[in-house]
Amino acid sequence: MKVHLTEIVVQRLSKPGTYYDTTTAAFGIRVGKNRKTWFVIRGKERLYTTVGRYDRGMGLADARKAGKKLLFESPLDRKARTTFTNAQAEYLGSLEGKKPRTVRDYTRMLTKYFEPGLATKQLGAITYEDCMGCVDGLPQSEKGHALAVARTFFRWCVKPPRRYIPHSPIEGVEIKLAKKRKRVLSYDEIRTVYRAAQEQAYPHGTIVQMILMTGQRRGEIAGLRWPWIDQRAQTITLPGELTKNGLDHTFPYNGQVAAILELIPRRNSTDLLFPSRVSDERPISGWSKYKKELADGLPRWTLHDLRRTFRTVHGEIGTEREIAERLINHAAGVTTDVEQIYDQFTYMPQMRAAIEKYDVHISTLLARR
Repeated sequence: MKVHLTEIVVQRLSKPGTYYDTTTAAFGIRVGKNRKTWFVIRGKERLYTTVGRYDRGMGLADARKAGKKLLFESPLDRKARTTFTNAQAEYLGSLEGKKPRTVRDYTRMLTKYFEPGLATKQLGAITYEDCMGCVDGLPQSEKGHALAVARTFFRWCVKPPRRYIPHSPIEGVEIKLAKKRKRVLSYDEIRTVYRAAQEQAYPHGTIVQMILMTGQRRGEIAGLRWPWIDQRAQTITLPGELTKNGLDHTFPYNGQVAAILELIPRRNSTDLLFPSRVSDERPISGWSKYKKELADGLPRWTLHDLRRTFRTVHGEIGTEREIAERLINHAAGVTTDVEQIYDQFTYMPQMRAAIEKYDVHISTLLARR
């Protein structure tokens, strides 16, 4: 949006968005939820460069002056002066179009762990020791994720047309993530969790039941909307913006899931099945609190373990590997790129037969004392 920026206009800007100044070309301000950031757009590549922060005391006159200086720098001078903060803002701006969760995670990792120690440093002066000092003392899993994000960022800085630095300061660093979980619930534990979920009821208990019966991820079930559910055909379609692999995923349901859906309240204010307590337009959150309220008494299990249990039980009852993988949206792992292009069959009949067999198996299991 183009706006004639004045001190009063900037002070009153509250709606998040990007505002370009009509007085100074390629200069503007980005308004976020908690900050206002001055920027310029430079060169043929339209590179986004942060000038400073209005909420940290940089007024319009100073921002214009600094912005013009950046706009008229030579490319070599500009690259030599690029700081971590400027490159970070440009990088985060380039993530538009990515999944919101990805953008949130990358933004959090860079601004929380690396920006405080590297903000004013020129990229070429940042060392391996600087980067490792930013994550020193973090739990191993969080440290691994933070370094993975930083590695992606610095590789982006190396690539043309930017070439801010000749190589990444953390290239070759061994990144250790948490060990992959292998927990699968036993049949007795399945009964215990399912009955505890029935006691806890809607919304969290219902989500637990849905995960166990469909094998989908926690966030995918929590984000379900009524238009995605075809109750006549008994199918659910998860859109690509919700799934982990970015692919639309249609899968069948039967028996218990149909009964569960009948008990979920419908609201006129939202089409979400599980809206949060604070907003009808946001899915449920507060997982740790709900999990503690689930009186199951079982040791060390997570909601994602239910998805792994779903897949394992399918193996036990004889579901073909490819069909079981398709049910949990792992189709990319059982077909090549060429097969995905040429084989457009949905495998819905095979998936439905498998889910019906699973439904009978779990129903029989739950009926036992």
